[in-house]
Amino acid sequence: MGLFDEVVSVIGKQLSGGQQNNLVEQAMAMLNNPQIGGLSGLVEKFQKGGLGEIVSSWVGTGANMPVSGDQIAGALGPEQIREIAGKTGIAESQVSDGLASILPQVIDKLTPDGRVPDNNALSGALSSLAEKFLKG
Repeated sequence: MGLFDEVVSVIGKQLSGGQQNNLVEQAMAMLNNPQIGGLSGLVEKFQKGGLGEIVSSWVGTGANMPVSGDQIAGALGPEQIREIAGKTGIAESQVSDGLASILPQVIDKLTPDGRVPDNNALSGALSSLAEKFLKG
């Protein structure tokens, strides 16, 4: 099972088909957003938001620590959650909960060696994952 199949399976229980695709696309866009700083910027944002140990587990090679929707919302900020909710048509609480399911898996899969890849490698990995997702 591919990364996006896994991600969609996890959040599929929470959201209808079109909504889950939109939320996955928004998570991918966040990881590719130069204003956020890509994956390394997102990891830093979580660290500054008090989730350092949690996000380090996602990047590392061990088991991923869980995160709640409230923790995700706190780290990303209400503006980011509101923006994603507006783009997807999903309630803000569902956006936070969905991202809490998606981001640990996506970040884990994008950091198989236990470190954040450089932007060129990240772009290639995101493109590859997006292609697999869009074919599914």
